[in-house]
Amino acid sequence: QVQLVESGGGLVQPGGSLRLSCAASGSFFSINVMGWYRQAPGKQRELVARLASGGTTVYADSVKGRFTISRDNAKHTVALQMNSLKPEDTAVYYCNAFGYSSRWSQPQDYWGQGTQVTVSQ
Repeated sequence: QVQLVESGGGLVQPGGSLRLSCAASGSFFSINVMGWYRQAPGKQRELVARLASGGTTVYADSVKGRFTISRDNAKHTVALQMNSLKPEDTAVYYCNAFGYSSRWSQPQDYWGQGTQVTVSQ
């Protein structure tokens, strides 16, 4: 199983920056994709950014040019640098990993516990 532990959320003023980090641990065969999702109150969880082990990156249109995802494949960590934050970025941010717990298993999603990001004056 994969355990994901996030850190770095908090309260920031509009225009400010935050950096989220996530580390994967536990017993697993491989992690193909790591990324970040967010869920605002009353809304569905949505993709923010994801990064495959081969380097392919996907960003939500709403964060392009402001957020940058990075990953250390050897350490199984992923980070999200968030700049020029807006009030609409306020949400619980969840780390996600998609991979295999063993050589013979089906791939599945794993989720962190979530970290609150609040953008407000």
